[in-house]
Amino acid sequence: MTIFRGVPAPSARVPCALTIGNFDGVHRGHQALLQQVLAAAGTRAIASAVMTFEPHPREFFAPQQAPARVANLRDKIAALGACGIERVFVMHFNRRLASMSAAAFIDDTLVRGCDMRWLVVGDDFRFGSRRGGDVGLLRAHAPMGNYEVGELETVTLDGERVSSSAVRAALVAGDLQHAERLLGRPYSITGRVLHGAKLGRTIGFPTLNLRIAHKRPAVHGVFAVRVFGIDDKILPGVASVGLRPTVEQTGRWLLEVHLFDFAASIYGRMVRVEFVQRLRDEEKYGTLDQLTEAIRNDAARARAFFAS
Repeated sequence: MTIFRGVPAPSARVPCALTIGNFDGVHRGHQALLQQVLAAAGTRAIASAVMTFEPHPREFFAPQQAPARVANLRDKIAALGACGIERVFVMHFNRRLASMSAAAFIDDTLVRGCDMRWLVVGDDFRFGSRRGGDVGLLRAHAPMGNYEVGELETVTLDGERVSSSAVRAALVAGDLQHAERLLGRPYSITGRVLHGAKLGRTIGFPTLNLRIAHKRPAVHGVFAVRVFGIDDKILPGVASVGLRPTVEQTGRWLLEVHLFDFAASIYGRMVRVEFVQRLRDEEKYGTLDQLTEAIRNDAARARAFFAS
């Protein structure tokens, strides 16, 4: 898979079948859509492609009202690649893109910039300045732009429409099993292990620290987890996703993972943390001793969960 920051340079452009969206979580609904793109690309002997945005447009326009993020950009791109997509155009959503007219977005970005020959988007897709473009406009421009517009197929699971909002709601509620059904895989976060304050070492619970890139992750609290990416092993542990209110007031989100019976230094390693069972909400404690006791109880509960 080839990843482009923006549209490709002229020398790198090839005809493509394209879909456009935020693809937060790359859930089963997205996966069905991507299969449509792959099928269209295969039939026409062109490349399969996805255009997505960073940041999420609602984070740009109204950051306080933007939805919580299901996935970081790294995990989104990895999931798109796992589905077989060949090209991903990551568009930096900024004032210039937000103010572009809908017609210019079609002609300059999609047709000329991406060499789009086939397109499918949701019926509620809006684009261009003041959200002036829609599926009707895309269809109207298709003959001039020499591209086709496909029909979107809605995906439901047990009568529920599969959507990022549904995945987000399941994660916020701590219902990891329902989130897994909607995603088609266990929920996980990938990141690089960073140096932290090393407070965990001093209280007997050393942690792997992973930065949460966005300000509002959908998952929050304390969990039993499995960690992948360390010497081809699957390692159990207990993890916290939150703001660490007992020890700091920075407003910085962090994923901290204590691995059971593990003491190696793996700073800089890329790992994937799979969330298995939610244990409790994050809490603020009055003393470090209280925090230590809570972590001890969390670790015991997580160990018991894996033992069962």
